[in-house]
Amino acid sequence: MKGAGKSKSFIWFFIFLGAICGSLIGDAIGNNFSFLSFLKNFYSIGMTDPVVLNLKVMVLTLGINFSINIMTVIGIIIAVMLYRKY
Repeated sequence: MKGAGKSKSFIWFFIFLGAICGSLIGDAIGNNFSFLSFLKNFYSIGMTDPVVLNLKVMVLTLGINFSINIMTVIGIIIAVMLYRKY
């Protein structure tokens, strides 16, 4: 069985790696070829300002923001396909 020994954390790592590689490739292609400049355009999803919780002893700052472009999605799809194959 191909998927018997794989953990769930490994698939999340693989998806994260695919998203990073897709973003880097999209930026490189978009910067070098003007007719493919739409590949480097990204959309931000998340919080614009972080939430700050001041407890007088410590200060917690919480926030998350995702920057997604077309190549990020393609990188995630390829990563999932490779994960399922191997």
